[in-house]
Amino acid sequence: MDDQIAAASTAVRDIALGQQRRHIFECIDGHTAGNPVRLVVEGRPALRDGSMSERRQEFLATCDWIRTGLMFEPRGHDMMSGGFFYPPQSPEADVGILFIETSGCLPMCGHGTIGLLTFGLEYGHIVPKTPGQLVVEVPAGTLRIDYAMDAGRVHSVKIRNVPSYLAIRDLAIEVPGFGPLTLDVAYGGNYYAIVEPQGAYTGLDALGAARLIELSRTIRSLVRDMVEPVHPIDPTIRGVSHVLWADAPSAPDADGRNAVFYGERAIDRSPCGTGTSARMAQLAARGRLSVGDSYVHESYIRSRFIGRVETATTLGEFPAIVPSIEGSAYATGFNRLWIDDDEPFPAGFVVV
Repeated sequence: MDDQIAAASTAVRDIALGQQRRHIFECIDGHTAGNPVRLVVEGRPALRDGSMSERRQEFLATCDWIRTGLMFEPRGHDMMSGGFFYPPQSPEADVGILFIETSGCLPMCGHGTIGLLTFGLEYGHIVPKTPGQLVVEVPAGTLRIDYAMDAGRVHSVKIRNVPSYLAIRDLAIEVPGFGPLTLDVAYGGNYYAIVEPQGAYTGLDALGAARLIELSRTIRSLVRDMVEPVHPIDPTIRGVSHVLWADAPSAPDADGRNAVFYGERAIDRSPCGTGTSARMAQLAARGRLSVGDSYVHESYIRSRFIGRVETATTLGEFPAIVPSIEGSAYATGFNRLWIDDDEPFPAGFVVV
């Protein structure tokens, strides 16, 4: 299996161009519930053996130009996300995933996992030990996966996610030009500042995407100035990276709707897998969800994930849940990208 993953996602392929180099990346592009996913099947950087958390730290220290080059403009855009497959550390695991997106090399990405695994299974870059199931190592921990596949098409992927918990309750902030807000900080693979309707925030559609982005940058900065949550087991996972605006569902068969802000200008087009996990952990901690309850979560564009509180657990000293998230992804094409050393923007750029 390790050989199959290695063959399907080989090291960066360079071509000499005089005194310069061209770094080539073969990709499968697609989306999960509307949010982009780019699986890099050729061009992953060679990293030392170790856990995916250790590989994440090495990548950030030595190879982050690949992330920015592939995710930022001109090869990507504000919402772009993706990842690489690596051989797993545990013999029981099928594959390891390293996530890359505009907001960083994340510990966990739910919509990314659904998309990357869908493309990997459909195009033969992952061969599972047990059909219909996968064990996946990510920097945040180990995921248990169930998927439905028929005639070469993956119809759904269900992630049994890492333990998720409510880290900080009732954090009061004053947002200039908007007013006071009280929010929670919860973890679902990344840390989220969760804003429920209150005061000047009456709902997603009343604000609109542009205003949500503007306010989210301010809110995230205010929260970061006040608190820095740290994962109880892995201290490399720390700090609020996302803002989740919660809202009532738009359809009677859904349980909630959200807009998740990440990076500098992105609103997640999917319901966000780690955001859904964090939201369910918050609701469970506040007695609004119980073990066995499902949570149908709509995105800003009204695409859906099906969440569920699988079990209660602990994370360090914190009460926690193990959530699951189920959704579907769709490949949209193959993409050969390259980065030339002598081009004007080899590491990409962001316009805020």
